[in-house]
Amino acid sequence: MTIPFTPELFELIRENAGGHRPLLFGNARIITGDSLIGGFDRGDVLLGGSRVVGIGPGLLTAADDDGAIVIDCAGYVIVPAIVDVVRLRGLRPTSFRSPSALAPGNPATFAILPVSRDDSETDVLQRFIDDPDAAHTVVVDGEIVLWGGRPVHADDLEETPTVTDVASGRHLGTWIDETGFVHQHLTADGRYDETRGGRPHAYQGSYRITGDRIDYRDDLGFWAFGEFVDGTLQHAGYTFHRA
Repeated sequence: MTIPFTPELFELIRENAGGHRPLLFGNARIITGDSLIGGFDRGDVLLGGSRVVGIGPGLLTAADDDGAIVIDCAGYVIVPAIVDVVRLRGLRPTSFRSPSALAPGNPATFAILPVSRDDSETDVLQRFIDDPDAAHTVVVDGEIVLWGGRPVHADDLEETPTVTDVASGRHLGTWIDETGFVHQHLTADGRYDETRGGRPHAYQGSYRITGDRIDYRDDLGFWAFGEFVDGTLQHAGYTFHRA
């Protein structure tokens, strides 16, 4: 069953925070920004957490089987929220897949706008670039951040991810990359210290952790990030394991 944009629908989505049920935006005109997939006069966008897992006509047929929450987007157009202006101006080969395109596997980041079906793809995207406030709904990495033209506070949908100034016990200590070249030390005072190729204190600075993400601010002034994945630390092309 499709549900139009209503306060009741928003409450249902809010109760679903955490992604227990997939979200399906159905019956919309879709501009994907992907030359291989193309656009759809009427189609559906299926989300799996923070990513697009399906796009195109016919996805509604399995919505009930999958227990999806279906948002009826008839009369609206769905466009990438990050518009690839280079591609839009025809300055990139059509075979190139933009990471901002609405395509399976890409982040679920898009905008929903009311629009006439007579508008061309370029007209729609240009209007969104010129006036982002024209969007009815904006989804970023699978989370609704704008609804009915009004910003949604993070705590309206789900708890804000915990940000810690220092690592938890599972993060503290020395991490060594698979070649043994880089040793990274995370200490309880929120500092990191890297040894590279046997050279101590090659990089030093502070860090913060949000969920499984770690952000570094080096004392030299630059920023970098890493992710904790399945017991490893992925950072700057290296895979680290706990010492």
